[in-house]
Amino acid sequence: MNRRALLLLAALCSLPGRAVAQAALPSLSVGEAHEAAKAGKLVLVDIRTPEEWTDTGVPEGAIKLDMTGSAFEVRLAALKLDYPGKPIALICRTGNRTSTLQKKLAARGWTNLVDVRGGLLGNPKDKGWLAEGLPVTPP
Repeated sequence: MNRRALLLLAALCSLPGRAVAQAALPSLSVGEAHEAAKAGKLVLVDIRTPEEWTDTGVPEGAIKLDMTGSAFEVRLAALKLDYPGKPIALICRTGNRTSTLQKKLAARGWTNLVDVRGGLLGNPKDKGWLAEGLPVTPP
């Protein structure tokens, strides 16, 4: 990811919650998310279910955090404390759940969340992690 994209990402992630909900929320392609995670510039979080992790594996370096779990938001908040100032990039199967979740959390004041477009399997607009040949690890 180039320096300009990182600066834009940092600027968008630092906006107050209300402004983030009104502005375009930050997103990255799977390739950009992979490179930024490898460089330690963000925390990659796979929000899919354990069954999905078993089906495809987990993006290399991602933290598994099932969004259907009862303590999901508490655990996500703990990650923000564990990695202060780092954006948290959310990845799912196709990018639909992460985009929806990012908007929902931004409306409640969450900042520094990034949607990974395309997810693991991709969608009509974006290639997914697997199609890009990015590394996965067993669940």
